[in-house]
Amino acid sequence: MKQFLIIFFIGLSSFSFGQSKYGYVHFDKLIEVKGTEYVIASIENRGKVFDVNEKKLLFINTMNDETKQIDFDKDAYIREVKQIKIDSLGINLILLSARTIDLNGKKGIDWEDPMQIIILSTDGKERTQLTEDKFFAGDWTVNAQTGKLVVTGYYDTNNNNKHDKADKNEILIYDLKTLKLISRI
Repeated sequence: MKQFLIIFFIGLSSFSFGQSKYGYVHFDKLIEVKGTEYVIASIENRGKVFDVNEKKLLFINTMNDETKQIDFDKDAYIREVKQIKIDSLGINLILLSARTIDLNGKKGIDWEDPMQIIILSTDGKERTQLTEDKFFAGDWTVNAQTGKLVVTGYYDTNNNNKHDKADKNEILIYDLKTLKLISRI
């Protein structure tokens, strides 16, 4: 009987915790945008039992407290937020690698969906997705001499949601001044 009561009370307390009427805001990290007055906050709004209801990046102008919010699907996975600043070429932008679309249609974004490369302006007002939805970005780097972004990855040409011999591996080169694809290797 004691075991039953212990299990019952643990279950009751877990159930009542899950009935909280209030959501929780979780700030993941803050990133200073060098050369600007902006800071980027990574935010998750969580509801009952810590289910994520929405994800967003918040660009905060520290001079006048104005904000610009960039919303993502609640299942989105933001792997990296990095500033690319090359003063000699006049390049200052935010590069985001993230999974933001449910390409395989499995009712939510998961690890089988493509990683994309997205460019944001330093104030968050402009957003450009560089890689196509069907391109699975792998690694990337920036050449500071030329202002070119080099991205490795593949296209799932047989649509089986796996990386196999039938898929087309490519290296894509983007110009960060124009945000255009300039070469495929």
